[in-house]
Amino acid sequence: MNRNRFAALASLTSVTTLALCASAAMAQDVPVIGLITKTETNPYFVKMKEGAAAAAKAKGAKLLTAGGKADGDNASQVTALENMVAAGAKTILLVPSDSKAIVPAVKKARDKGVLVIALDSPTDPTEAVDALFATNNYRAGVLIGQYAKAALGGKAPVIVTLDLFPGHPVGAQRHNGFMNGLGLTAPDAKSNELGKSPEIACMADSYGDQAKGQTGMENCLQRVPTVNLVYAINEPAAAGAYNALKKAGKEKGVIIVAVDGGCQGVKDVGAGKITATSQQYPLAMARMGVEAGVEFARTGKKPSGYTDTGVALIADKAIDGVTSLPVAKGQELCWGNK
Repeated sequence: MNRNRFAALASLTSVTTLALCASAAMAQDVPVIGLITKTETNPYFVKMKEGAAAAAKAKGAKLLTAGGKADGDNASQVTALENMVAAGAKTILLVPSDSKAIVPAVKKARDKGVLVIALDSPTDPTEAVDALFATNNYRAGVLIGQYAKAALGGKAPVIVTLDLFPGHPVGAQRHNGFMNGLGLTAPDAKSNELGKSPEIACMADSYGDQAKGQTGMENCLQRVPTVNLVYAINEPAAAGAYNALKKAGKEKGVIIVAVDGGCQGVKDVGAGKITATSQQYPLAMARMGVEAGVEFARTGKKPSGYTDTGVALIADKAIDGVTSLPVAKGQELCWGNK
């Protein structure tokens, strides 16, 4: 082999080695972020996943996703969290199904240096994670309570509440905020207990499900045929309530309020099935979570505390003294199938 050919080969080997090293360095520089939602089929979490994917692409991050089989499926979330940590995720964005049961798994991840951010729902205690990016669910409840009070026009409320399930922070905050907005004595935003009042004539757990919401409403109608106000944890439960009321021929005399702001829910407001809803913004939660995760991976800076991702009241009929957005604006901002 002549000297020039040897030098050329040596140079080629050097370039190849540098390229491989650079490639490995680039791979190590790509932040890996995990997103674990309550379920993978709920339109709200589908939209959250889309927002996270778009933000990860824009920021040059790799996104891992998983979800439970249903609300309350803690086992699947624990498995997903462990798998993502093992796969190299340095940030986990978590929508806890069980705010207490997930805490030990979160602690294990944080002990390994993983940043854990709760989205949408807090853990119990809230300090179990590094930060929370979520709707102010208490305020969401206050907004629909204020609207309901004005819509009643001085009539005494006879209330049915279609709640999530006992002990869940989001369910408690929306329920208690609704009571506060309506002018009833209610627990504060830190309580995970559902407030009770003589005006609340019947309470049922809907688990945020339309069929369960309808069954709960049907059962409550047997006990409280004079109901004039229904609070629902979300729009599917509210749709179930409307179906039960329509079946009983009472749909025109009852105010129904809810929280979510999904496209179908906003359509139901426009159609008069739901009187008003508080709209939340899952795309913002996901985007902010991914951005915080990328910053942590590249600078070591951690977010902390609570970040409000926004909420607005959507109503078909504006009422003096209550700030709301029209249905058309709600449709522009909604999530799910338009």
